Amino acid sequence: MAYADARRDAMTNDPNLTTIWWQVYPLGFTGAPIRPGNDAERALTPRLDMITSWLDYLIDLGAKGLLLNPVFASTSHGYDTTDYFRIDPRLGDDSTFDRLVAACHERGIRIMLDGVFNHIGRESALFRSALAGDAGAGRMFRIERDATTGTATDYAKFEGNGDLPSFNHDDPAVARLVADVMRHWMRRGVDAWRLDAAYAVPPAFWTRVLPDVRREFPHAWFMGEVIHGDYPAIVRDSGLDSITQYQLWKAVWSSIKAGNFWELDWALKRHNEFMDAFTPFTFVGNHDVTRIVSQIGGAEAALAMTVLFTVGGVPCIYYGDEQAWRGVKADAMGGDDAVRPMFPANRDGLGGDGAWMFRLLQGLISVRRRNPWMAGARVEPTHVANLAYSYDVVGTGEDSGRRLHVDLRLGERPTADISEGGMNLYHVEH
Repeated sequence: MAYADARRDAMTNDPNLTTIWWQVYPLGFTGAPIRPGNDAERALTPRLDMITSWLDYLIDLGAKGLLLNPVFASTSHGYDTTDYFRIDPRLGDDSTFDRLVAACHERGIRIMLDGVFNHIGRESALFRSALAGDAGAGRMFRIERDATTGTATDYAKFEGNGDLPSFNHDDPAVARLVADVMRHWMRRGVDAWRLDAAYAVPPAFWTRVLPDVRREFPHAWFMGEVIHGDYPAIVRDSGLDSITQYQLWKAVWSSIKAGNFWELDWALKRHNEFMDAFTPFTFVGNHDVTRIVSQIGGAEAALAMTVLFTVGGVPCIYYGDEQAWRGVKADAMGGDDAVRPMFPANRDGLGGDGAWMFRLLQGLISVRRRNPWMAGARVEPTHVANLAYSYDVVGTGEDSGRRLHVDLRLGERPTADISEGGMNLYHVEH
């Protein structure tokens, strides 16, 4: 697709590619009621101001981007949107949001919103109108009706969840809605979008949305949540700038946990192929998975962070991971709550147990920021064994002469070293 190819070329020097993101799930972070039981729990409360108060902490960590999971009005967890043009009252209102955006931009922090455009909440006015028989709204969904009475009998649902009616992405009105929502919030200062469940949306849909948005916001950045599939083909066919690198996420923790660095080696070779087509969004934790320290342990998590910040891509840290927080995702109602907890009101509430991880990440991010070419780097393995793995991080293009060396070692005391020209730049240990 010529448009996507040209867009990727234009993105080569885009600051989004060198941004370190800090991801926050606002409803959990601010202690908002996730499943409100009454009107009082839905009352207008400017909880987004709490996130504003942590922006200096974000800067101290070394990040320069704030990724917010859903902030729009919804019924419960944020992914069952009821109104794309309104801030969830549990988090505040337009004024609260504007204060957060202004505070971000004053500090040079980019802000990314989570756009839930594969589906909408069952309680939204749009879907209720569709169920009631509104022809225009009805075409935006896939609703089955009784042939005699015209009564709705069923509808397409996201992963079988009746609270999440899926859009009919073939209908032009859906594309217009999504473009209107994006422009609305970008006019208020948003810099980028995370596109939720992009793996469930036909890639061609984005080609009917993104060009219109880019005409007004040529520096906008669009990242899709994709768990599986042909990553380069999805990027090519959609016009997205990036997608989530779940293959690498899995290989990082799994190879360390199993003591099998051959798995990581395979995934990094695949990662090189992805880097030839686009710059992936990389992570070792997010709001949908068990936290890295719970998955593999603290010392081992230090190695996972080393991989995250030494391979090519756009790295993201999930709030709390920088403090070595624990949390296990459960496959049950409310199973996400453990990995989406409330943050303390101030730094004193963090305690000191996770200070080692914060300092470690400050060091890793410092190496990354001193070497911005690493965002586009490739990996060349130099030694592979079950419990030891070494690789060179190699620059491309104008940076082809740049090279760092990384040594990972498992065992009783997992350690990692980053060096350049034989000189050690950073030692990782817990």
